[in-house]
Amino acid sequence: MDTAIFSLPKIDCHCHLFDPAAFPYARGVFHEPAGGEIATASYFREVMQAYGVHHALLVGPNSGYGTDNRCMLDAIRHGDGRFKGIAVVENDASTAQLQDLRAQGVVGVAFNMALLGVAHYAHADALWRRIAALGMCVQVQVQGDQMAELAPRLRDCGAQIVVDHHGRPELARGLESAGFQALLGLADSGRCVVKLSGYDKFSQQALPCADALPFTRMLLQTFGADHCIWGSDWPHVRATRRLDYGALLGVFVRSVPSVDDRRRIMFETPARLFGFGAET
Repeated sequence: MDTAIFSLPKIDCHCHLFDPAAFPYARGVFHEPAGGEIATASYFREVMQAYGVHHALLVGPNSGYGTDNRCMLDAIRHGDGRFKGIAVVENDASTAQLQDLRAQGVVGVAFNMALLGVAHYAHADALWRRIAALGMCVQVQVQGDQMAELAPRLRDCGAQIVVDHHGRPELARGLESAGFQALLGLADSGRCVVKLSGYDKFSQQALPCADALPFTRMLLQTFGADHCIWGSDWPHVRATRRLDYGALLGVFVRSVPSVDDRRRIMFETPARLFGFGAET
């Protein structure tokens, strides 16, 4: 692996925090992270320092917390400017609620269709318009062909769109699958950004996940480095295999051969999109 990646300035655009001792889990969540899944803000800052990660976009998880954003907001509040957040809210969240979150360092709202289904967000369009009016982003996690149904609504919502984990395509169906093609079709909107992340959620092979490479390359070719960002998905909740931060950086290096593209994806693009500050 090209070890220069460790000194390249980086923004991790997909990671979660779990601190049940300080912020007990919400009732009724579908999964309560435990053991090696526990991920406090202080521990994550040690990980960031070890791998040269300057900033991170914290994503509110459905696991553990649901719409309780307190753990994430506390990390942002005490993060010395290193963190911003993507919150989880109810579909009827008001403009005032969104403004309050934005004032606390939240730059967008997450919608997990892969977990909850597209029908769960059947009436979310009004919320998306409120998000757009505040200059925040709509972050979606889809799988399979869900994007084929969702793309027209996203295109019309007016907000910056952020798509998690390569769109979680079904690799066996190839690049021509309806969901992946619908994702590629959003590129010409100029408002869609894709996270090159989440290999455990769609790759069928061991690291370095060679089966995902054609999809990564197609996303980069179609969207360009100015509309692609990177995330570790740390601490890899419910992972099906062992995943280490450094090894995932190695997957990124193999997938993106251009040093200039790496810098844009890992730092310049997310810094611009989410308003992060200087490299140090």
